[in-house]
Amino acid sequence: MSGVSRFWKTSSERKKRTTRKSKPEQFSWGRRSVLTPTRPLLHKCVEERGNESREKLRGAHFALNCKGTLTLRLISGFYPLVKKSLFHSIAGSVTAPAGFLAAGVFCDIKRLGTGKGSHKPLKRDLALLVSQSPASVAGAFTTNQVCAAPVKWCVERVQRGMARAVVVNSGNANACTGERGRLDAEKMAALAAAALNIAAEEVLVASTGRIGVPMPMEQVEKGIAQAAALLDGSLESGSHAEEAIMTSDTRAKEVAVEFQLGGKTVRIGGMCKGAGMIQPGMSPSGAPPALRPLHATMLCFLTTDAAVEAKVLQAALNEAVAQSFNRITVDGDMSTNDTVLVLANGRAGHRPLTARAPELPVFQAALNHVTLELARKIVLDGEGVSRFVTVRVSGARNFAEADTAARVVANSSLVKTSWCGGDPNWGRILCALGYSSAQVVEGKVDVGYSLPGSRKILYSLRKGRPTSVAFKALCEISTASAFDLHINLNVGRASALIYAADLTEAYVDFNKGDVNDPTTLGG
Repeated sequence: MSGVSRFWKTSSERKKRTTRKSKPEQFSWGRRSVLTPTRPLLHKCVEERGNESREKLRGAHFALNCKGTLTLRLISGFYPLVKKSLFHSIAGSVTAPAGFLAAGVFCDIKRLGTGKGSHKPLKRDLALLVSQSPASVAGAFTTNQVCAAPVKWCVERVQRGMARAVVVNSGNANACTGERGRLDAEKMAALAAAALNIAAEEVLVASTGRIGVPMPMEQVEKGIAQAAALLDGSLESGSHAEEAIMTSDTRAKEVAVEFQLGGKTVRIGGMCKGAGMIQPGMSPSGAPPALRPLHATMLCFLTTDAAVEAKVLQAALNEAVAQSFNRITVDGDMSTNDTVLVLANGRAGHRPLTARAPELPVFQAALNHVTLELARKIVLDGEGVSRFVTVRVSGARNFAEADTAARVVANSSLVKTSWCGGDPNWGRILCALGYSSAQVVEGKVDVGYSLPGSRKILYSLRKGRPTSVAFKALCEISTASAFDLHINLNVGRASALIYAADLTEAYVDFNKGDVNDPTTLGG
């Protein structure tokens, strides 16, 4: 079973074991402020084990057996923590798994001189991603009530559970384009289907770029034909596709991993784009509420040669998105086009994963790793970003309050500008917490700073009062390119985290535009 074993297979076994008296060091069982069973932060699992993890897995069902194997309760039962060594990173992205082809071409979708990004002549702007065999599909989409035509197309098609291809363009969002936009999205699918000799219902569509501008379908049609002729399974072709989906991004965002399932080598690859208009809140249907533990646009395309039933794949993607893309913010704006799609074609040759498959935890952990790495890359490449901040809120009454507290702090303009200046300003943090919907007692709040991965936390505020920690010592952390902000509300046991960024002059300069110079106007 790929080096892992299932623990507590039935509810009767769980009841029997939980009533058994055992020493704390041998066995313990707990539940911490669970909002929904789909909410555990499983990305912790790939790096942490045993007793080290118990206190870190706040907000998850957990159990520790006498052998020191920590398990989490997910959608379909109890899964053991998965060692990161069970999968490893490899080169490439969406073409790394077997049976996937990709291409990226330049077809001048965003004409020169028509806005941000149009100063990049010959930058690829249309991509095709194709599975050589029918694939299970799952998706997550923006919950913005104003959503783009391609999102509406995808939401309906993903419900079929099968797909073969994705056509993506940058430079035009095809959002707020009315009936013409809907027809253009349908035509993109039809054109790709004709070029690939498959049904239009098997083609998914995604777009990113300027809102409210009609899609230049003449250029799109030429681009699809060119891309279909260039489809290839090489890593280079995957990189060309990645370039084609970028807008204000300054670097490629690609990840791939390899692992074993049922004695077969399996791969997951992914590519994404996003730098501004970033605070995704996505769900499988595109309707609120967003996936919990719980936005330019973020797009992500994942491929795997694993064999996974469509419903299981959707559940796995829900978990992955909840702990990655729905945990990031650059500027607090949710896009009209946010989309995550995953295709699983089964080319690896193992037995298909069902909801009860013992190998599912390994697949879930690998998928979580890929999505989290891609999500972090989005924040690191955020427009004008100079600092990456992980906001960790603990001690809330429930997860919903922990989450809203973390988001309010992460999106506060005053807090974000203080991060830009390297100022460990606890006053702005406390102010933001106070106007959140979380219960906050001023005299109970702790605020501290640490470097990523460090257990040493320097507190600037304890029980609502300033500490004696030297300002210089705090600044040594808050002026780093990345740091963790620790907030303990001390009114409960629930926690949440958000990956955030500072707000810089560069962000304002990039996004303000000049009406007298069309090349400076944003999306």
